[in-house]
Amino acid sequence: MRFQTPLVKGRLLRRYKRFLADVAVESGEEVTAHCPNPGSMMGLREPGLRVWVEPNDDPKKKLSYAWRVCQLSDGTMVGIDTVVPNRVAKEALAARHIPALAAYHSVRPEVAYGTRSRVDFLLTESGLPDAYVEIKNVHLLRQDDWAEFPDCVTERGTKHLRELMEVKAQGARAVMLYVIQHEGCARFRIAEDLDPAYAAAFEEARAAGVEMLAHRCHVTLTGITLGPAIPIP
Repeated sequence: MRFQTPLVKGRLLRRYKRFLADVAVESGEEVTAHCPNPGSMMGLREPGLRVWVEPNDDPKKKLSYAWRVCQLSDGTMVGIDTVVPNRVAKEALAARHIPALAAYHSVRPEVAYGTRSRVDFLLTESGLPDAYVEIKNVHLLRQDDWAEFPDCVTERGTKHLRELMEVKAQGARAVMLYVIQHEGCARFRIAEDLDPAYAAAFEEARAAGVEMLAHRCHVTLTGITLGPAIPIP
């Protein structure tokens, strides 16, 4: 997934009201950018953080910039847009770049299933069971090289795990794909202390046959693509 316009470098002044961020861009101007991330953004919201915002001239949008990427003090690049994982996953699925799912040619997004839900992707292929794939954005790193999910309580995420258990029980493949927009991560685990209910549902789902996959992204200033799988203990 490539960014539509060149990114503009800046420094984060503050992130507030979940979807807003004040940024001092290189020109010296202070701008308010859309923050496309409703989560806690633990570790990625400190004033002074180096960030890149994407300008736009769409008159329908209230803000002229959107925050896309940040860089940590050690140089590690992190994507913060929670829409990106679905986009990069769609590209990777269509190109058959995810080994565990490479046998499927048909990739349909947003298919109704469960209880008033839509699965992120339904994969179909003649002679194979349908594969229901849910995508989760990950960018939390608190210790060593561990990517963790979630970064706050997610009742919706727990609901998705239970719906995947249901489709697995009906004979389909059920897959939870964690897309990690943090280049400093080499392993993945559940942040049990931040959401014990999600952690319990994760273990229950895995025991029931729901497949758990985690892939790290390549994050650059021109775009974000899905990278290699990383282990889930």
